Amino acid sequence: MPRVKGGTVTRQRRKKVIKLAKGYRGSKHIQFKVAKQQVMKSYQYAFRDRRKTKSNFRKLWIARINAAARINDISYSKLMHGLKLAEIEVNRKMLADLAINDSAAFTSIVEEAKKALAK
Repeated sequence: MPRVKGGTVTRQRRKKVIKLAKGYRGSKHIQFKVAKQQVMKSYQYAFRDRRKTKSNFRKLWIARINAAARINDISYSKLMHGLKLAEIEVNRKMLADLAINDSAAFTSIVEEAKKALAK
């Protein structure tokens, strides 16, 4: 009985990994063993960063809201507290969009927050 060499199956599996490693630097896109390690690490980075994207956007929204709030003479934390007291439920994504695209609407929201803080 001849020995099993696993020709086509093994080659297909290795080609798949090498194809995924296309564009990597050095031997990481050539050698199967190194390419396999790098592809696995790349999957880990992708998984982690899909979740990290959400916190990055939140940071961006907060920075934009804070900048627009300070133009209206109020800090970010006081604005958010004022909105909670005024029972205005607008999420940070929408607030940031208003701050950039509709400054008049944002200013009116800030005024409502200031009134609620004054009470």
